[in-house]
Amino acid sequence: QVQVVESGGGLVQSGGSLTLSCAVSGFTGRSNSMSWYRQAPGKERELVATVYTGGGSTKYSESVKGRFTISRGDTLNTATLQMNTLRPEDTAVYYCNGDIWGNDYWGQGTLVSVSS
Repeated sequence: QVQVVESGGGLVQSGGSLTLSCAVSGFTGRSNSMSWYRQAPGKERELVATVYTGGGSTKYSESVKGRFTISRGDTLNTATLQMNTLRPEDTAVYYCNGDIWGNDYWGQGTLVSVSS
């Protein structure tokens, strides 16, 4: 059974940095892509960043472009999200998503809180 496990959330001051990690396991092969989404209180879940695990290309939401970096991990089906210059509006639960052969798999989420 496919599992998605996130780690790395926490509390940080505005302007600080955090790194989130994600690992997808329980299947054979490589995921199509891995993404990070976030959901702030009272808001809909939004896409933050995606890395296509084959070629390594990436895409970002406008709100994080230039501050966040998503990358493939050294181990197959892992990814990290480096978040710099964090702002209070980045506060949310961050979810890792793995696209495996067209099916979406989600982690439980990790809370990122940015204090002003």
